[in-house]
Amino acid sequence: MKADVRLVITADGSHTAINQVLNKTYHSIHGAYQESQRVYIELGLYAALKMFPHNPLRIFEMGFGTGLNALLTAREAEIHQHQVFYTAIEAYPMPIEEIRQLNYDQFLGTSYLINLHESSWNEPVEINPCFSLTKLESNLQELQTDERFHLIYYDAFAPTAQPELWEPEIFQQMANLLLPGGMMTTYCSRSYVQRNMRAAGLTVEKHPGPAHKRDILRAIRPM
Repeated sequence: MKADVRLVITADGSHTAINQVLNKTYHSIHGAYQESQRVYIELGLYAALKMFPHNPLRIFEMGFGTGLNALLTAREAEIHQHQVFYTAIEAYPMPIEEIRQLNYDQFLGTSYLINLHESSWNEPVEINPCFSLTKLESNLQELQTDERFHLIYYDAFAPTAQPELWEPEIFQQMANLLLPGGMMTTYCSRSYVQRNMRAAGLTVEKHPGPAHKRDILRAIRPM
């Protein structure tokens, strides 16, 4: 089933989409790009590159959505010439008609967005020589995989819209997906989210967030 969305321009000039059913945005209205860059690239990808400098990075994204996080990661993989194997799960993909209207390639000077969205499901697709994408059209609760990851981008809709995706059992599932020393980043820093992460055995750090967001989280699986 395709998501019912409409596009809006955020404060930094990049698009976000609004899920019409949940009445929630995929990215911050204060700046889609600046939020994704801070939460997932600066706090997540750059830290993982330092932690695992000699390993091809395996990244899991909860909530493929607009593809912005994947696009930024594909760009960074090419810049750093570091191999990234990226797996993303999405229960309700956006319609391709809306994807074609997103301004991310123009905004970032990239050319991958349509390839990210039109790539086949459930099999790896090379987007550039350093970035391979596997998309899974499924609910997170139904995910079954033996793969383990260096980094998780946790980008589900807010707890007010999808509370079931912020429960203790979900974070235990995420902790089980991480390799020792692996990390997970998310925009949501609510106290009970932190407690649920710690209950899964993760070490939780609070970090300064993007514009209009005081705190964001990085959770680490101990070595």
